[in-house]
Amino acid sequence: MDTAPKLLVFDVNETLLDLKPLKERINTKLNSTLAFDLWFPKLLQYAMVETLTNNYQDFGDIGAATLEMTAQQLSVSLSEQEIKDTLSIIIQLQPHPDVMEGLEQLAAKGFRLVALTNGGQSTLEQQMQFSRLESYFDSLYSVEVVKRFKPHPKTYGYVLSQEEAKPNEAMLVAAHAWDIIGAQRVGLQTAFVQRPGKFLYPKSPGLSLVVKDLKELVEKLV
Repeated sequence: MDTAPKLLVFDVNETLLDLKPLKERINTKLNSTLAFDLWFPKLLQYAMVETLTNNYQDFGDIGAATLEMTAQQLSVSLSEQEIKDTLSIIIQLQPHPDVMEGLEQLAAKGFRLVALTNGGQSTLEQQMQFSRLESYFDSLYSVEVVKRFKPHPKTYGYVLSQEEAKPNEAMLVAAHAWDIIGAQRVGLQTAFVQRPGKFLYPKSPGLSLVVKDLKELVEKLV
């Protein structure tokens, strides 16, 4: 890390918010312990397909479509309302145990904190309100403004332009290797949070801080 970042850009789902309740609901609804692990990569895959083919749909709509695909894969029939009800828990997630204390300490140390998510702006705001994280952030950003999903360069570039920050003055904090790579390719510093089952991509183009949680991030940055 050449210079300490001034701006910390946080991914939301899995990095800050615990997806376990959503995982349990999907697994129960589709009667399979593999259901969530089949669905979530499919959601990311088709979000990236939309971006690669110069199209955009709301992340929630892609989530619903790919959940329907996953149900078909597991020979389960779900109505449109059942899919909607199943995914509604996305706005009722709690933060990981380290998150509130970590964000509070980072804000107290003078870092500017913003969130950047592939989810829609309305969903993001509801998530932050429910999880009581809203007050820790200076700004909340959704990719829906640029109509490209992370890791497209425009998503990070939009935040940098809004925050009037140079890439090397900002750090992406995320639990997803693909997000880390996207930020590195446009010059951001990065911090990879080792949430359970998450690993860095060996061919990542740059070095990243690696921390087990946000408390360790505070220690390493301060």
